[in-house]
Amino acid sequence: MSGIHARGLPRLPGLSKFPELNVRTYVVRDGKPGVYFFSLDAASLPAVWTARKFFRLPYFHASMSAEVDGDSTRYDSRRHQTNAEFRGRYRPLGGVQRSDKGSLEHWLTERYCLHTVHGGRVFRGDIHHQPWPLRKAEAEIEVESVAAAAGISLPSSPPLLHFARKLEVLTWPLRRIEYPARLFRPR
Repeated sequence: MSGIHARGLPRLPGLSKFPELNVRTYVVRDGKPGVYFFSLDAASLPAVWTARKFFRLPYFHASMSAEVDGDSTRYDSRRHQTNAEFRGRYRPLGGVQRSDKGSLEHWLTERYCLHTVHGGRVFRGDIHHQPWPLRKAEAEIEVESVAAAAGISLPSSPPLLHFARKLEVLTWPLRRIEYPARLFRPR
């Protein structure tokens, strides 16, 4: 995550750039595709506090690093106070390819809101972004226990991997929506 700031305010140290790792699922509400985060790990404690307080997102503080070596990135994350951890290396393959409408890549990336649950109520925050500039990718995953910490068992099949160098995203404040909270796992 980089370049983060509120509209009309400058970028603040510790809040505007930090590594992040998330576990999420995909939802559609009122015909609008969105995401629901089971967890988000971030290396910035101020960002974790801000996201929990104002966006009610399940952020966790983690020791994280992202070291770039040529076109390869070494990414490590260890959540504080739990054993949720990720260690691996990834790199893009080939050039940017726009996702065809109707493709799995299009379905996974063209998401324009996020959902969260707080106090038994469901909230939605609208987001806007251009289509993702995706590249195929490969990865060597050494340790992955972040999904299990969220109660998710990953399949034994090879993962579908993509890479995007940058995507600018605009967000709007959360608003409460009428939706059965039992369909979401509160944090």
